[in-house]
Amino acid sequence: MIELPQDVRARLLENEEFNHLASQHHELEDRLHELLNKPHPSEPDLLEEASLKKRKLALKDRMEAIAREVRTMH
Repeated sequence: MIELPQDVRARLLENEEFNHLASQHHELEDRLHELLNKPHPSEPDLLEEASLKKRKLALKDRMEAIAREVRTMH
């Protein structure tokens, strides 16, 4: 995520949706690391990897949209 001013970060920490998305993003990142560390991933592993990357990107996009909303609120 891009660098945010302290007040925006504080408001994001109070945002329930943002925190939920961040938690999900972290869980997907952990699983992705597990898959990427397999020396010989199976076909299902490769499909799961692609799916995880898409889901992570969607979560990140939503988190950044929330951050933009919070930045514009005064």
